[in-house]
Amino acid sequence: MAIATKIAACIERSSWIRKMFEEGARLRAERGAENIFDFTLGNPSVEPPAALRCELIKLAQSPLPGMHRYMNNAGYDDTRAAVAKRLARLCGKPVAGKHIIMTCGAGGALNVVLKTLLNPGEEVIILAPFFVEYKFYIDNHGGVPVEVNNNMDTFQPDLAAIEAAITPQTRAIIINSPNNPTGVIYPAATLDALGALLTRKQNELGRDIVVISDEPYARLAYGMEVPPIFASIANAVIVTSHSKDLALPGERIGYLAANPEMTDVDQFMEGAVFCNRVLGFVNAPALMQRLVCTLQDESVDIAAYQAKRDRLYAHLTKIGFTTVKPDGGFYFFPRSPIEDDVAFVRHAQKHGLLLVPGSGFGAPGFFRIAYCVEDDIIDRSFPAWSNLAREMELS
Repeated sequence: MAIATKIAACIERSSWIRKMFEEGARLRAERGAENIFDFTLGNPSVEPPAALRCELIKLAQSPLPGMHRYMNNAGYDDTRAAVAKRLARLCGKPVAGKHIIMTCGAGGALNVVLKTLLNPGEEVIILAPFFVEYKFYIDNHGGVPVEVNNNMDTFQPDLAAIEAAITPQTRAIIINSPNNPTGVIYPAATLDALGALLTRKQNELGRDIVVISDEPYARLAYGMEVPPIFASIANAVIVTSHSKDLALPGERIGYLAANPEMTDVDQFMEGAVFCNRVLGFVNAPALMQRLVCTLQDESVDIAAYQAKRDRLYAHLTKIGFTTVKPDGGFYFFPRSPIEDDVAFVRHAQKHGLLLVPGSGFGAPGFFRIAYCVEDDIIDRSFPAWSNLAREMELS
């Protein structure tokens, strides 16, 4: 049976991350797993915090009556209240449970927000380099993605370029900090300046522009805090998950949160609850909602990721690769030694190194390394990196 022409075309353009991950399976079977160093997928290598296991055992041994039944489409009231309490403490705004919807991960949250906001043909600005699925999510709901390059030396937002991209059709802008794939964190001053820019453009155009802040890495920051978006921008919505901070990507549990100062916030929340239902999510997983309710101040061992970053950064820069040192998350985004980043990634495979080309993130000329892997893989990969650098005449 033939699938839709549009979907067939999307598959051709779909995620380089998955393509390279699948290529890794083939190479492991061909060369042996010990000779392949897979840095493709952002799949956490650390285990969830011990407190999660304790809560899971507690729920299994003393189940709450009806804990697997339907609930309000927005989620359990106590879980939403727990999320809101933490956000309110971080941003100094009166975030309440009514401003929270528990979702099927950050991807689910982002689709809910876009469906709630977008009329057909309205534009959503995305900042390159960006998570590749953004374009498909926007298209899901009749929107038009508008790519704007960040400063490609620092990967910080280029406010002048953002302003130039805003049109009467602009409905939203997606930001991601700490960023996938670069690991940079946007400072408070930048967020304040973005907020001032958007306020001015909203007044000029007579329409709201919503900042959608994609924050699954917000707790994975090294020696610094991630500035709260609500403190800088009124028309802002957070979409996030516990995939990274609690190492639960397979459980698909996250939430969206609206700034209580957002224009017509109650109407937005009503629409988002409706969209959570009709998109087929219905509600976030009941068991996971119960678990994360008591874990809002827990996190994986961030020091373990920082140690991986430091060890790999020291080696890469020593042998000649050029990269921004990540402030958070678990990715590097170095410059490709040759202009064709896809050709470079293919060449790296000869050394058993599995990487993702920057073209997959809207940033040709770079490549991504996901260092959320076992320490042994990082350490054993050093000779392969060194050999690759010599072939590229970096060292």
